[in-house]
Amino acid sequence: TYNITPEFDWDNPALEPEWAMTSRSGLPYWANFINSDMKPEDARSMCCRLRLDQRELRKRIGGLFAAAPLTGSLGVVAINLPRLGYLAQDEAEFLERLEQLMEVARTSLEIKRKMLELLTEQGLYPYSRHYLQGTRRRFGSYWSNHFSTVGLIGMNEACLNLLGVGIAHPEGKALAVRTLEFMRETLARFQAETEHLYNLEATPAEGASFRLARADKERFPDIITAGTDQAPHYTNSTHLPVSYTDDLFEVLEHQDELQVLYTGGTVQHVFLGERLDDWRQARRLVRVIAEKFRLPYYTLTPTFSICPVHGYIAGEHHYCPYEHTEEELARFGRVVQS
Repeated sequence: TYNITPEFDWDNPALEPEWAMTSRSGLPYWANFINSDMKPEDARSMCCRLRLDQRELRKRIGGLFAAAPLTGSLGVVAINLPRLGYLAQDEAEFLERLEQLMEVARTSLEIKRKMLELLTEQGLYPYSRHYLQGTRRRFGSYWSNHFSTVGLIGMNEACLNLLGVGIAHPEGKALAVRTLEFMRETLARFQAETEHLYNLEATPAEGASFRLARADKERFPDIITAGTDQAPHYTNSTHLPVSYTDDLFEVLEHQDELQVLYTGGTVQHVFLGERLDDWRQARRLVRVIAEKFRLPYYTLTPTFSICPVHGYIAGEHHYCPYEHTEEELARFGRVVQS
């Protein structure tokens, strides 16, 4: 993760390898602190999704000296929104059902917090116990500075089931905004009632996206999902469907208002189709996004293919477009023609 601040040196020649890597494979993630009320010391990126707002810790302990590595998320519960959209008759019932599920999520996360505390005390996690002993001395528990995280899956399909339009439609996007704001308010209440930290994350849903959609299709055959009846899935969090548009700025403008509502992390993948020809193009695009949008966290995602003989090939290729020797064909297989 690279922090982009107003003082970021875009012309630093030492960053040229990073720009080349961005244009080729899209590995770096960019944290935008230009159009944000946060500072780099306010956030800590733990992985490709989890990004903690450490200002909550400041409210709690009055400072973060030596505390940044001693935080994280102790558990994540993802809410299945499409089923709520299918079962609810209107928005009021949708939010009522959502609140009920969030209460279940809170119970689950509070139980996990208690068990983690007990098992840490009993010595199951000796390294965590050692590094968190200062937290325990100060607050009475090892995991006081760790968040309980709630996420969501399938806002696009929830809109389709409840409203008849997707999240790309203004009505669908407005519902998504109200849903995120409602979830934030509910988590703030949980935090006040439990005195434990809670946050809202755009959970990746890599496996749950398919598993929940398949379970819903079996129980409710006419529920709207993405994919096919044989291989259904749900769109990730509040994202647009991946194939919705090739206009990346249309995606950025749509997501700008939604992405800033997450308090526990999110990432916007800017799908490019294939690598950028010049590292300067990658630098320019990263800069434009940082300066023109409020997206807190994003990454460029070029599509590429890997051949066991020729290695990296720009773009999506089901078969290698290059010639192969008979020895290579015998070793790796004969299905290589484009």
